[in-house]
Amino acid sequence: MPGNMWDDAEEPEDLDLRILRVAAAPLESQPGALRIRLETTRGTIDGILHPVEGGTAALVCVGGAMGGLDGPADRLYARLPALLEAARVTVLRLDYRQPNVFEECVLDVLAGCSFLRGIGAEELALVGHSFGGAVVIKAAELHPAVRGVVAMSPQLYGTADVETLGRPLLLIHGMADSVLSHEASEDIYRRASEPKRIALYAEAGHSLIQARDDIDRLLAEWLPPALAGAPLEGGREERGML
Repeated sequence: MPGNMWDDAEEPEDLDLRILRVAAAPLESQPGALRIRLETTRGTIDGILHPVEGGTAALVCVGGAMGGLDGPADRLYARLPALLEAARVTVLRLDYRQPNVFEECVLDVLAGCSFLRGIGAEELALVGHSFGGAVVIKAAELHPAVRGVVAMSPQLYGTADVETLGRPLLLIHGMADSVLSHEASEDIYRRASEPKRIALYAEAGHSLIQARDDIDRLLAEWLPPALAGAPLEGGREERGML
């Protein structure tokens, strides 16, 4: 795969995105959620916002190369608002403007971060799957408010500078992944600086559906302290029967 333009020595000067307008409407199928549309200078970004009152922490979730709002592990992103409700974490699920165009997708995540900051969020975390795992790593390198990153079944493309991340990183991968080998996460883990953690699931494939319940527990355990800037457990772990 050709090198990522942000892996070169100099970043391009023309990658600029500004939010022009924001539209929101209640989502009838999910009480309390809002359908969000961010109109930007590079096109429209659609998403679903699950706002929580009384907290300043927020999460941006993105999918793989095909985009989408639900995430891996049997619609993980739709479950995250309930999993993180007690910690008062607002969740923003974003769909890409141009799926599988790495630089544009990174800009979408950064736009999501700017939107959340604009509505009062102070601490941010990013979650991405597959292609999106690399997208959130790169976006976190560029946005100072990000406190933690979760990359699930990530690709290598776009992670050349992960050692500069400087934020807690959680990698999750299935060892039975036939789309992107778990060696990609192993490689990212080796290069990343502390604090870092990698969880490998022996029987899980690329979608991680076999590890659904364990991943729910892991993210509910890891994300709140990451957002709070608390110390986090690190290291490498392999999990067998799920």
